[in-house]
Amino acid sequence: MNIERWHRRLVETGPSALLEYLAYILFFPLAVIYGFLTKIRVALYRSGWLRSYRSPVPVISIGNLAVGGTGKTPVTDLLVKSLLKKKKTVAVVSRGYGRSGRAPLVVVSSGKGALVSATEGGDEPVLLARRNPQAIVIVSADRRRAIRHAVYECGADIILLDDGFQHLKVHRDLDIALLDARKPFTNGFPLPFGLLREFPSAIDRADLVLLTRSRGDEEFSFGDKTVLRINYKLSDKVTNLDGEQLELEKLKPGRIGAFAGIANPDSFFQSLESSGVTPIKTLVFSDHAVYGTSELTQLHGLASRCDALITTEKDLVKLGNAKLPCDCWSIPLELDVVEGLESLESVIDDTIMYHKEKLMLDQSLLDILACPKCKGDVEYSAKDEKINCNQCNLSYPIRDGIPVMLVDEAFEING
Repeated sequence: MNIERWHRRLVETGPSALLEYLAYILFFPLAVIYGFLTKIRVALYRSGWLRSYRSPVPVISIGNLAVGGTGKTPVTDLLVKSLLKKKKTVAVVSRGYGRSGRAPLVVVSSGKGALVSATEGGDEPVLLARRNPQAIVIVSADRRRAIRHAVYECGADIILLDDGFQHLKVHRDLDIALLDARKPFTNGFPLPFGLLREFPSAIDRADLVLLTRSRGDEEFSFGDKTVLRINYKLSDKVTNLDGEQLELEKLKPGRIGAFAGIANPDSFFQSLESSGVTPIKTLVFSDHAVYGTSELTQLHGLASRCDALITTEKDLVKLGNAKLPCDCWSIPLELDVVEGLESLESVIDDTIMYHKEKLMLDQSLLDILACPKCKGDVEYSAKDEKINCNQCNLSYPIRDGIPVMLVDEAFEING
């Protein structure tokens, strides 16, 4: 049994057996406890008890309120392409879910195409790097470290923080939250009773709400927030492991098998059927699955009964040079903006401009600062994020964007 798939069904359709009813009863108090813990965590960041890292360049966060399945990768891809058109040196910073390597930081792309496999860099980062060879893509559990590397080693001038809505360790200049327009908050509860990572009220933190799988007629109110509505459709072309393309129509007469290792595989299979492809059998793997011996054995068994296999782009990049009895094709998810593209572009431009103005203000502040010990001039070290007095050889910290000009708080520059 696929636990993730079982849990999603349980939440979306309710329990149908005795054990499921017992699990459902147990999940409720756990969800309430978890939800309040997330509220406490947010409050600690807002009050300053926990501090967020402030990047020297603008940070745009793209994230979900619910776990998986909202179509975040095509949205991130849209933003990367938009920023590249604006001649920005954009870096995608991700945790790199599903990667099996233990390296604390991996440069998936330095702006010249993918440098590593999906095993090393994660399926989504590698897919984004292949789609956008000019973009910088870095994965690390320590997003602060990844941002600093992107800025100071790769020259990034804007950061896209992938899956960053709950990652409050990094301050963001624009917070974009994705919601599935069909069921924005599912049953309204956090995990494990629901599918949310926080209570629905957390959406108040978002600057922009992006409704995915939207028909354009949903009546949701998010106050004065900018709302973008998008929909997805499967492409009419498929791509195989060698990069060759084929019209989807040419595969339809044959025996097709389908598999997916994503958060909501049933949605993918339903989309295939809506496109006229009815698989003779489907295989479901865990989200961000690594295709090892067991998984490949199952795929061999499926492929031996089929004329072709179809999967998602994120799954295909993880197969590498796997040899299967029949061709394996991926079908891209294409994005259709229903409403709000101009608003999105405007919000991004405003974010970039605001950050520039803030830097100018910071420079003006620096011009009037003086070392409290010698009363002499000071310099700002962007890389170290400190205010330095070379005459006294002292370095003053910056906390939450505010210089702490106290001798007792300073330390030797070379100490």
